[in-house]
Amino acid sequence: MTMHDSTAADRRAAEFRGLHTPGDPFILPCAWDVASARFFAEAGHRAIGTTSLGVAAGIGAADEDRETLTAMSGLIRAMREVLPEGLLTCDFEDGYGDGPETVVETLGNSLAMPEGAPPCLAVEGINVEDSAFGRLTEPAALAATIAAIKAAFPDLFVNARIDTFWLGGDDLGDVLTRIETYAVAGADGIFVPGNLDLAAIRTIVDCSPLPVNVLASPDLPLSTLAEAGVARISTGSLLYRTALSAGLRSLAVLDSGRPAETKSVLSYQDVANPKRAQSSS
Repeated sequence: MTMHDSTAADRRAAEFRGLHTPGDPFILPCAWDVASARFFAEAGHRAIGTTSLGVAAGIGAADEDRETLTAMSGLIRAMREVLPEGLLTCDFEDGYGDGPETVVETLGNSLAMPEGAPPCLAVEGINVEDSAFGRLTEPAALAATIAAIKAAFPDLFVNARIDTFWLGGDDLGDVLTRIETYAVAGADGIFVPGNLDLAAIRTIVDCSPLPVNVLASPDLPLSTLAEAGVARISTGSLLYRTALSAGLRSLAVLDSGRPAETKSVLSYQDVANPKRAQSSS
């Protein structure tokens, strides 16, 4: 790896970290393939994430069951190739392994720059969660993993995902305890997915020493989340599910005997060459 590449990686890491401003949240669109990543970038989004559901569904696997490592690694490497200056972060599930040493080794092997070696990764950030196979794990387990990741990759933005609400719980006190534990361990951000109301989000933001990430909400617009102090709004699997829903609606039109609806649909040429869509807009 050249010094230029190393300098560029350092610059991207600093820029990605700088996006996380409480009260001025950025929207993180989550891609499921290279085409979606390219179009999200063409739409003006500086940072692009991944959706574990989209990646899992794309290979016929269960989400968050450690079945997507190869596919996620391949996607990230391909995204880095087509978006060399993009700011990339990925869903790394629970670390794809048991124990901090295993997680660090897996992270380095799966997300290292193809032409280089650890500690230079192909991403600026990761999400790592405190649940596995549908069950919450003890906070100390993720804390140990976070500490090990930060020791090995100090510039990597580690977003600690707290799954209390995501798995159907409502114990806000548990969330706050986990925030404190992960912050002490060295996490750079906190992600609390789930169906949170505004009061819960405000409490989380007020109690968190780290920037807070939430999912895009059907009830709370960007301005409200900004006022609450949120720093990052992830689309999660929303855009992937929206794409599938649009495809099913289009198919239903054909099944009804009507002509295909192509208005507002990207052309073949636009998808074959996204740069063309940008130049013609």
